[in-house]
Amino acid sequence: MFNPRPFGWVSQYLSGYFFAYGVYLPFWALWFEGQGVSAADVGMLMGIGFATRCVANLVITPRIYRVESLLPALRWITFASSLFVAAHLLVEPNFTMLATVTILFNLSFGPMIPLSDSMANHYVNRGMLDYGRARLWGSIAFIVGSSAVGYIASLFGANAIVYTALAGFILAMLLSMRNPNPMPVSEQTTAQPRPKIISLLRDPSVIRFLVLISLIQGSHAAYYGFSSIYWKEAGYPESTIGYLWSLGVVSEVLLFAFSKRWFTGMSLRTLFIISSIGVVVRWGLTASTTEVAGLVMIQLLHGVTFAIAHIAAIQYIQKSDASKMVALQSLYNALPLGAFIAFMTAVSGWGYQLWGANVFWGMAVMGIVALFIRLDEPKSKITNINTATSLESN
Repeated sequence: MFNPRPFGWVSQYLSGYFFAYGVYLPFWALWFEGQGVSAADVGMLMGIGFATRCVANLVITPRIYRVESLLPALRWITFASSLFVAAHLLVEPNFTMLATVTILFNLSFGPMIPLSDSMANHYVNRGMLDYGRARLWGSIAFIVGSSAVGYIASLFGANAIVYTALAGFILAMLLSMRNPNPMPVSEQTTAQPRPKIISLLRDPSVIRFLVLISLIQGSHAAYYGFSSIYWKEAGYPESTIGYLWSLGVVSEVLLFAFSKRWFTGMSLRTLFIISSIGVVVRWGLTASTTEVAGLVMIQLLHGVTFAIAHIAAIQYIQKSDASKMVALQSLYNALPLGAFIAFMTAVSGWGYQLWGANVFWGMAVMGIVALFIRLDEPKSKITNINTATSLESN
Protein backbone atom coordinates (compact mmCIF):
# COMPACT_ATOMS: atom_id res chain seq x y z
CA MET A 1 0.00 0.00 0.00
CA PHE A 2 2.77 2.46 0.91
CA ASN A 3 5.10 1.24 -1.84
CA PRO A 4 2.67 0.32 -4.61
CA ARG A 5 3.56 -1.30 -7.88
CA PRO A 6 3.56 1.05 -10.90
CA PHE A 7 -0.03 0.16 -11.85
CA GLY A 8 -1.29 0.99 -8.37
CA TRP A 9 0.61 4.29 -8.17
CA VAL A 10 -0.37 5.56 -11.62
CA SER A 11 -4.02 4.42 -11.56
CA GLN A 12 -4.60 5.82 -8.07
CA TYR A 13 -2.90 9.15 -8.77
CA LEU A 14 -4.93 9.53 -11.97
CA SER A 15 -8.08 8.73 -10.00
CA GLY A 16 -7.45 11.67 -7.67
CA TYR A 17 -6.58 13.98 -10.55
CA PHE A 18 -9.56 13.09 -12.73
CA PHE A 19 -11.98 13.19 -9.82
CA ALA A 20 -10.93 16.84 -9.37
CA TYR A 21 -11.04 17.47 -13.12
CA GLY A 22 -14.53 15.97 -13.27
CA VAL A 23 -15.51 18.71 -10.84
CA TYR A 24 -13.56 21.51 -12.51
CA LEU A 25 -14.45 21.09 -16.17
CA PRO A 26 -18.27 20.93 -15.93
CA PHE A 27 -18.87 23.12 -12.88
CA TRP A 28 -16.22 25.84 -12.54
CA ALA A 29 -18.21 28.16 -14.80
CA LEU A 30 -21.22 27.65 -12.52
CA TRP A 31 -19.08 28.56 -9.51
CA PHE A 32 -17.93 31.75 -11.24
CA GLU A 33 -21.55 32.58 -12.05
CA GLY A 34 -22.43 32.01 -8.39
CA GLN A 35 -19.88 34.71 -7.48
CA GLY A 36 -21.80 37.22 -9.60
CA VAL A 37 -19.48 37.04 -12.63
CA SER A 38 -21.09 37.92 -15.99
CA ALA A 39 -21.23 35.39 -18.83
CA ALA A 40 -18.64 37.35 -20.83
CA ASP A 41 -16.25 37.41 -17.87
CA VAL A 42 -16.87 33.71 -17.20
CA GLY A 43 -15.74 33.06 -20.77
CA MET A 44 -12.67 35.24 -20.24
CA LEU A 45 -11.75 33.47 -16.99
CA MET A 46 -12.21 30.00 -18.46
CA GLY A 47 -10.25 31.09 -21.52
CA ILE A 48 -7.45 32.44 -19.31
CA GLY A 49 -7.30 29.02 -17.68
CA PHE A 50 -6.91 27.20 -21.00
CA ALA A 51 -4.33 29.75 -22.20
CA THR A 52 -2.30 29.42 -19.00
CA ARG A 53 -2.23 25.63 -19.33
CA CYS A 54 -1.04 26.10 -22.91
CA VAL A 55 1.87 28.28 -21.74
CA ALA A 56 2.69 25.88 -18.92
CA ASN A 57 2.84 22.92 -21.31
CA LEU A 58 5.05 24.78 -23.78
CA VAL A 59 7.39 26.38 -21.25
CA ILE A 60 7.37 24.45 -17.95
CA THR A 61 6.62 20.83 -18.87
CA PRO A 62 9.46 20.29 -21.41
CA ARG A 63 12.03 21.39 -18.81
CA ILE A 64 11.27 18.37 -16.62
CA TYR A 65 13.06 15.99 -18.94
CA ARG A 66 14.65 13.38 -16.65
CA VAL A 67 12.46 10.58 -15.35
CA GLU A 68 13.96 10.96 -11.85
CA SER A 69 12.50 14.48 -11.77
CA LEU A 70 8.94 13.40 -12.54
CA LEU A 71 7.93 12.23 -9.08
CA PRO A 72 9.23 15.31 -7.17
CA ALA A 73 7.67 17.58 -9.81
CA LEU A 74 4.30 15.86 -9.57
CA ARG A 75 4.33 16.19 -5.79
CA TRP A 76 5.09 19.90 -5.90
CA ILE A 77 2.61 20.81 -8.61
CA THR A 78 -0.16 18.75 -6.98
CA PHE A 79 0.53 20.53 -3.70
CA ALA A 80 0.47 23.90 -5.49
CA SER A 81 -2.78 23.01 -7.27
CA SER A 82 -4.37 22.19 -3.92
CA LEU A 83 -3.29 25.55 -2.48
CA PHE A 84 -4.52 27.56 -5.44
CA VAL A 85 -7.87 25.77 -5.57
CA ALA A 86 -8.36 26.65 -1.90
CA ALA A 87 -7.38 30.25 -2.71
CA HIS A 88 -10.56 30.60 -4.78
CA LEU A 89 -12.49 30.60 -1.51
CA LEU A 90 -10.33 33.31 0.06
CA VAL A 91 -10.06 36.03 -2.59
CA GLU A 92 -12.51 38.83 -3.31
CA PRO A 93 -14.90 37.74 -6.09
CA ASN A 94 -13.82 40.43 -8.55
CA PHE A 95 -12.40 39.78 -12.00
CA THR A 96 -8.81 40.75 -11.17
CA MET A 97 -8.51 38.49 -8.13
CA LEU A 98 -10.31 35.59 -9.81
CA ALA A 99 -8.06 35.94 -12.88
CA THR A 100 -4.98 35.90 -10.62
CA VAL A 101 -5.92 32.67 -8.85
CA THR A 102 -7.02 31.18 -12.18
CA ILE A 103 -3.55 31.81 -13.64
CA LEU A 104 -1.72 30.48 -10.57
CA PHE A 105 -3.90 27.39 -10.41
CA ASN A 106 -3.55 26.53 -14.10
CA LEU A 107 0.24 27.03 -14.09
CA SER A 108 0.46 24.14 -11.64
CA PHE A 109 -2.55 22.20 -12.91
CA GLY A 110 -1.53 22.23 -16.58
CA PRO A 111 1.57 20.01 -16.34
CA MET A 112 -0.08 17.35 -14.16
CA ILE A 113 -1.36 15.13 -16.95
CA PRO A 114 1.65 15.27 -19.32
CA LEU A 115 3.99 14.58 -16.40
CA SER A 116 1.89 11.72 -15.01
CA ASP A 117 1.58 10.33 -18.54
CA SER A 118 5.38 10.53 -18.86
CA MET A 119 5.69 8.57 -15.63
CA ALA A 120 3.25 5.98 -16.94
CA ASN A 121 5.09 5.75 -20.26
CA HIS A 122 8.35 5.09 -18.41
CA TYR A 123 6.83 1.98 -16.85
CA VAL A 124 5.00 0.99 -20.06
CA ASN A 125 8.31 0.97 -21.95
CA ARG A 126 9.71 -1.41 -19.32
CA GLY A 127 6.76 -3.79 -19.50
CA MET A 128 5.57 -2.93 -15.97
CA LEU A 129 2.28 -1.20 -16.79
CA ASP A 130 -0.75 -1.50 -19.06
CA TYR A 131 -1.51 2.16 -19.72
CA GLY A 132 -5.06 1.58 -20.92
CA ARG A 133 -6.06 -0.29 -17.76
CA ALA A 134 -4.45 2.33 -15.53
CA ARG A 135 -6.01 5.22 -17.47
CA LEU A 136 -9.45 3.67 -17.26
CA TRP A 137 -9.55 4.39 -13.52
CA GLY A 138 -9.08 8.06 -14.28
CA SER A 139 -12.09 7.95 -16.59
CA ILE A 140 -14.19 6.29 -13.90
CA ALA A 141 -13.05 8.89 -11.35
CA PHE A 142 -14.05 11.70 -13.75
CA ILE A 143 -17.54 10.24 -13.94
CA VAL A 144 -17.73 9.90 -10.14
CA GLY A 145 -16.51 13.47 -9.64
CA SER A 146 -18.88 15.09 -12.12
CA SER A 147 -21.84 13.07 -10.80
CA ALA A 148 -21.06 13.60 -7.12
CA VAL A 149 -20.42 17.33 -7.28
CA GLY A 150 -23.69 18.00 -9.05
CA TYR A 151 -25.58 16.32 -6.22
CA ILE A 152 -23.44 17.95 -3.51
CA ALA A 153 -23.75 21.44 -5.01
CA SER A 154 -27.52 21.10 -5.29
CA LEU A 155 -27.60 20.42 -1.52
CA PHE A 156 -24.93 22.80 -0.20
CA GLY A 157 -24.53 25.55 -2.78
CA ALA A 158 -21.87 26.70 -5.27
CA ASN A 159 -18.92 26.71 -2.83
CA ALA A 160 -19.30 22.95 -2.52
CA ILE A 161 -17.86 22.80 -6.06
CA VAL A 162 -14.54 24.21 -4.85
CA TYR A 163 -14.47 22.04 -1.73
CA THR A 164 -15.13 18.90 -3.77
CA ALA A 165 -12.35 19.73 -6.25
CA LEU A 166 -10.02 20.43 -3.34
CA ALA A 167 -10.78 16.99 -1.91
CA GLY A 168 -9.68 15.41 -5.20
CA PHE A 169 -6.41 17.34 -5.32
CA ILE A 170 -5.61 16.57 -1.69
CA LEU A 171 -6.25 12.88 -2.40
CA ALA A 172 -3.94 13.02 -5.43
CA MET A 173 -1.29 14.83 -3.35
CA LEU A 174 -1.42 12.23 -0.57
CA LEU A 175 -1.23 9.38 -3.07
CA SER A 176 1.74 11.02 -4.80
CA MET A 177 3.75 10.98 -1.55
CA ARG A 178 4.18 7.21 -1.78
CA ASN A 179 7.20 5.81 -3.59
CA PRO A 180 6.34 3.37 -6.39
CA ASN A 181 8.24 0.10 -6.43
CA PRO A 182 10.48 0.22 -8.40
CA MET A 183 11.23 3.94 -8.46
CA PRO A 184 11.52 5.57 -11.90
CA VAL A 185 15.18 5.64 -12.93
CA SER A 186 16.45 6.77 -16.30
CA GLU A 187 18.67 4.47 -18.32
CA GLN A 188 20.32 7.46 -19.98
CA THR A 189 23.04 9.61 -18.50
CA THR A 190 22.30 12.63 -20.67
CA ALA A 191 19.07 14.44 -21.39
CA GLN A 192 17.29 14.04 -24.69
CA PRO A 193 17.32 17.17 -26.89
CA ARG A 194 14.22 19.32 -26.65
CA PRO A 195 11.87 19.07 -29.65
CA LYS A 196 12.17 21.76 -32.31
CA ILE A 197 8.73 23.34 -32.24
CA ILE A 198 9.43 26.25 -34.57
CA SER A 199 10.50 24.06 -37.49
CA LEU A 200 7.20 22.18 -37.40
CA LEU A 201 5.22 25.40 -37.49
CA ARG A 202 6.80 26.12 -40.89
CA ASP A 203 5.49 22.82 -42.34
CA PRO A 204 2.22 23.35 -44.32
CA SER A 205 1.01 19.79 -43.63
CA VAL A 206 1.47 20.28 -39.88
CA ILE A 207 -0.34 23.60 -40.06
CA ARG A 208 -3.29 21.93 -41.81
CA PHE A 209 -3.35 19.24 -39.12
CA LEU A 210 -3.34 21.83 -36.34
CA VAL A 211 -6.07 23.89 -38.01
CA LEU A 212 -8.26 20.83 -38.58
CA ILE A 213 -7.99 19.48 -35.04
CA SER A 214 -8.37 23.00 -33.64
CA LEU A 215 -11.70 23.42 -35.43
CA ILE A 216 -13.04 20.10 -34.16
CA GLN A 217 -11.76 20.27 -30.60
CA GLY A 218 -12.21 24.03 -30.37
CA SER A 219 -15.90 23.58 -31.17
CA HIS A 220 -16.23 22.17 -27.64
CA ALA A 221 -15.39 25.55 -26.09
CA ALA A 222 -18.99 26.72 -25.62
CA TYR A 223 -19.84 23.28 -24.22
CA TYR A 224 -17.01 23.38 -21.67
CA GLY A 225 -17.76 26.92 -20.62
CA PHE A 226 -21.53 27.34 -20.87
CA SER A 227 -23.48 24.10 -21.25
CA SER A 228 -23.88 23.79 -17.47
CA ILE A 229 -25.14 27.38 -17.23
CA TYR A 230 -27.44 26.83 -20.24
CA TRP A 231 -28.95 23.65 -18.81
CA LYS A 232 -29.37 25.21 -15.38
CA GLU A 233 -31.23 28.13 -16.95
CA ALA A 234 -33.47 25.55 -18.65
CA GLY A 235 -34.48 24.30 -15.19
CA TYR A 236 -32.21 21.32 -14.65
CA PRO A 237 -30.63 20.94 -11.18
CA GLU A 238 -26.89 20.53 -10.70
CA SER A 239 -27.34 16.82 -10.04
CA THR A 240 -28.88 16.25 -13.49
CA ILE A 241 -26.17 18.37 -15.12
CA GLY A 242 -23.54 16.20 -13.44
CA TYR A 243 -25.19 13.05 -14.78
CA LEU A 244 -25.27 14.53 -18.29
CA TRP A 245 -21.54 15.27 -18.17
CA SER A 246 -20.90 11.77 -16.90
CA LEU A 247 -22.91 10.35 -19.79
CA GLY A 248 -20.63 12.15 -22.23
CA VAL A 249 -17.55 10.62 -20.62
CA VAL A 250 -19.17 7.15 -20.60
CA SER A 251 -19.73 7.54 -24.33
CA GLU A 252 -16.07 8.47 -24.78
CA VAL A 253 -14.80 5.57 -22.68
CA LEU A 254 -16.97 3.05 -24.53
CA LEU A 255 -15.76 4.36 -27.87
CA PHE A 256 -12.13 4.02 -26.80
CA ALA A 257 -12.82 0.50 -25.53
CA PHE A 258 -14.24 -0.67 -28.88
CA SER A 259 -12.32 1.61 -31.24
CA LYS A 260 -9.94 -1.08 -32.47
CA ARG A 261 -12.86 -3.27 -33.52
CA TRP A 262 -14.86 -0.46 -35.10
CA PHE A 263 -12.24 1.69 -36.80
CA THR A 264 -9.40 -0.58 -37.90
CA GLY A 265 -8.86 -0.04 -41.62
CA MET A 266 -10.34 3.45 -41.72
CA SER A 267 -8.18 6.28 -43.01
CA LEU A 268 -7.49 9.35 -40.93
CA ARG A 269 -9.53 11.36 -43.45
CA THR A 270 -12.58 9.16 -42.78
CA LEU A 271 -12.21 9.50 -39.01
CA PHE A 272 -11.95 13.28 -39.23
CA ILE A 273 -15.03 13.42 -41.52
CA ILE A 274 -17.05 11.34 -39.03
CA SER A 275 -15.99 13.61 -36.19
CA SER A 276 -16.70 16.79 -38.19
CA ILE A 277 -20.22 15.61 -39.05
CA GLY A 278 -20.70 14.78 -35.38
CA VAL A 279 -19.71 18.36 -34.51
CA VAL A 280 -22.37 19.78 -36.85
CA VAL A 281 -25.10 17.47 -35.52
CA ARG A 282 -24.18 17.75 -31.83
CA TRP A 283 -23.94 21.52 -31.56
CA GLY A 284 -26.94 22.04 -33.82
CA LEU A 285 -28.98 19.87 -31.44
CA THR A 286 -27.56 21.72 -28.44
CA ALA A 287 -28.72 25.05 -29.86
CA SER A 288 -32.15 23.61 -30.69
CA THR A 289 -33.35 21.66 -27.68
CA THR A 290 -33.13 21.18 -23.93
CA GLU A 291 -35.49 18.19 -23.87
CA VAL A 292 -34.15 15.19 -21.97
CA ALA A 293 -34.10 12.89 -25.01
CA GLY A 294 -32.18 15.51 -26.98
CA LEU A 295 -29.67 16.05 -24.18
CA VAL A 296 -29.02 12.31 -23.97
CA MET A 297 -28.33 12.20 -27.73
CA ILE A 298 -26.10 15.29 -27.48
CA GLN A 299 -23.99 13.70 -24.74
CA LEU A 300 -23.77 10.33 -26.47
CA LEU A 301 -22.24 12.17 -29.43
CA HIS A 302 -19.29 13.21 -27.25
CA GLY A 303 -17.51 10.02 -28.25
CA VAL A 304 -17.83 11.11 -31.89
CA THR A 305 -16.89 14.77 -31.53
CA PHE A 306 -14.04 14.39 -29.04
CA ALA A 307 -12.83 10.78 -28.95
CA ILE A 308 -12.74 9.99 -32.68
CA ALA A 309 -10.92 13.25 -33.40
CA HIS A 310 -8.47 12.45 -30.61
CA ILE A 311 -7.89 8.95 -31.98
CA ALA A 312 -7.18 10.38 -35.44
CA ALA A 313 -4.85 13.04 -34.03
CA ILE A 314 -2.84 10.54 -32.00
CA GLN A 315 -2.55 8.26 -35.02
CA TYR A 316 -1.37 11.17 -37.17
CA ILE A 317 1.34 11.92 -34.61
CA GLN A 318 2.37 8.28 -34.28
CA LYS A 319 2.67 7.84 -38.05
CA SER A 320 4.88 10.91 -38.43
CA ASP A 321 8.67 10.74 -38.41
CA ALA A 322 10.02 9.64 -35.03
CA SER A 323 11.98 12.87 -34.74
CA LYS A 324 8.74 14.86 -34.92
CA MET A 325 6.55 12.88 -32.53
CA VAL A 326 7.44 14.62 -29.27
CA ALA A 327 7.18 18.07 -30.81
CA LEU A 328 3.85 17.25 -32.47
CA GLN A 329 2.46 15.92 -29.20
CA SER A 330 3.51 19.12 -27.47
CA LEU A 331 1.90 21.27 -30.17
CA TYR A 332 -1.29 19.19 -30.09
CA ASN A 333 -1.73 19.68 -26.35
CA ALA A 334 -0.63 23.30 -26.30
CA LEU A 335 -2.43 24.75 -29.35
CA PRO A 336 -5.65 22.90 -30.35
CA LEU A 337 -6.32 21.65 -26.81
CA GLY A 338 -4.97 24.76 -25.12
CA ALA A 339 -4.60 28.12 -26.85
CA PHE A 340 -7.39 27.73 -29.41
CA ILE A 341 -9.91 26.45 -26.89
CA ALA A 342 -8.88 29.34 -24.63
CA PHE A 343 -9.60 31.82 -27.43
CA MET A 344 -12.90 30.16 -28.36
CA THR A 345 -14.01 30.01 -24.72
CA ALA A 346 -13.54 33.76 -24.43
CA VAL A 347 -15.41 34.30 -27.72
CA SER A 348 -18.16 31.94 -26.54
CA GLY A 349 -18.64 33.97 -23.37
CA TRP A 350 -19.19 37.08 -25.42
CA GLY A 351 -21.48 35.19 -27.81
CA TYR A 352 -23.48 33.53 -25.06
CA GLN A 353 -24.10 36.85 -23.39
CA LEU A 354 -25.40 38.31 -26.68
CA TRP A 355 -27.18 35.34 -28.28
CA GLY A 356 -27.64 32.72 -25.58
CA ALA A 357 -27.83 29.15 -26.88
CA ASN A 358 -27.48 30.31 -30.49
CA VAL A 359 -23.74 30.50 -29.86
CA PHE A 360 -23.72 26.73 -30.38
CA TRP A 361 -24.64 27.28 -34.04
CA GLY A 362 -21.25 28.96 -34.37
CA MET A 363 -19.65 25.81 -32.98
CA ALA A 364 -21.56 23.74 -35.55
CA VAL A 365 -20.20 25.91 -38.40
CA MET A 366 -16.67 24.98 -37.30
CA GLY A 367 -17.50 21.35 -38.12
CA ILE A 368 -18.62 22.36 -41.62
CA VAL A 369 -15.33 24.20 -42.22
CA ALA A 370 -13.37 21.17 -40.93
CA LEU A 371 -14.97 18.97 -43.62
CA PHE A 372 -13.07 20.87 -46.32
CA ILE A 373 -9.56 20.55 -44.83
CA ARG A 374 -7.54 17.65 -46.23
CA LEU A 375 -4.43 16.28 -44.53
CA ASP A 376 -1.28 14.93 -46.14
CA GLU A 377 -1.89 11.76 -44.18
CA PRO A 378 0.26 8.63 -44.25
CA LYS A 379 -0.84 5.95 -46.69
CA SER A 380 -1.02 3.26 -43.99
CA LYS A 381 -4.28 2.62 -42.21
CA ILE A 382 -4.90 2.72 -38.47
CA THR A 383 -3.62 -0.43 -36.84
CA ASN A 384 -3.32 0.33 -33.13
CA ILE A 385 -6.12 2.61 -32.04
CA ASN A 386 -6.02 1.48 -28.43
CA THR A 387 -3.09 3.78 -27.75
CA ALA A 388 -5.42 6.75 -27.88
CA THR A 389 -6.90 6.45 -24.42
CA SER A 390 -7.04 9.90 -22.92
CA LEU A 391 -9.86 12.17 -21.86
CA GLU A 392 -10.03 16.04 -22.10
CA SER A 393 -6.82 16.66 -20.29
CA ASN A 394 -5.85 20.07 -21.47
